[in-house]
Amino acid sequence: MADLLKLKQQVEELKRAYYNKNREAEADRKKETQAAIRIQSWFRACRVRTYIRHLNKKAIIIQKAWRGFAARARVRQMVKAAYFTMKMNFYNDMAVRIQKTWRGFYYRKYIHYFYARKRYLEQILMKNELVRKELDEIEKARTREKEYLEAEKEQKMKAYQAYRLHHLISTKQIPGVFNSPYRQIPHEMELLLKQVRYQVPTSMAHRDTGYLGGLCDSTGLSFSGSPDSQRNISPKTWELRTRLPPIATKKGKAKITQTVHNR
Repeated sequence: MADLLKLKQQVEELKRAYYNKNREAEADRKKETQAAIRIQSWFRACRVRTYIRHLNKKAIIIQKAWRGFAARARVRQMVKAAYFTMKMNFYNDMAVRIQKTWRGFYYRKYIHYFYARKRYLEQILMKNELVRKELDEIEKARTREKEYLEAEKEQKMKAYQAYRLHHLISTKQIPGVFNSPYRQIPHEMELLLKQVRYQVPTSMAHRDTGYLGGLCDSTGLSFSGSPDSQRNISPKTWELRTRLPPIATKKGKAKITQTVHNR
């Protein structure tokens, strides 16, 4: 019986201890719960942060791989573009060189061919020489003709002067003005006066009046007034050149002098 009582007392004590323990546990339950929540939150935070770090690492790896791939693709595209540009520049340079060579060849051969131009210039030089020679010959011919015309004009003027001064010719009785006794050789005008022969003008010959109208030099040229008027000579003048003029009276001399002045 004593043992049973002891057991009952122990049971009571156990109940009382259990109750105390439970009451103490209930008193500390809020603290433990908060501590557990804090521990759980810290653990979960650590786990989430670890997972986020893991995700960040994986995202960085993925981004790095993608960016590397994109950069390599972009670099390959840039290299292709640079290579294409370089190739096009090279082709353009080669095309320009070929065009330059061909145009130079075509220009030199068909437009400004050196040897053809050289031959052309040689022909021009030859032609210029021929033209110069012809021009020189023409100039010489013109000079000779001019000199001949001047000499002829001078001769005509001298003959006309001799015609006008025929009354100054020397005779056997009276020497002329141009036949000075102090000259060893007769004057040129004296010789020209001797060559000139009288002519009777046609108008005066019809009227039978005496007039020393014309003269003829050694070359057959006649002068009856002026050197330019002696080109057209009538045949009657040539027929009357050997006729001597009749002796004129004072009245006839006055008419002759007036006619001479009028001419």
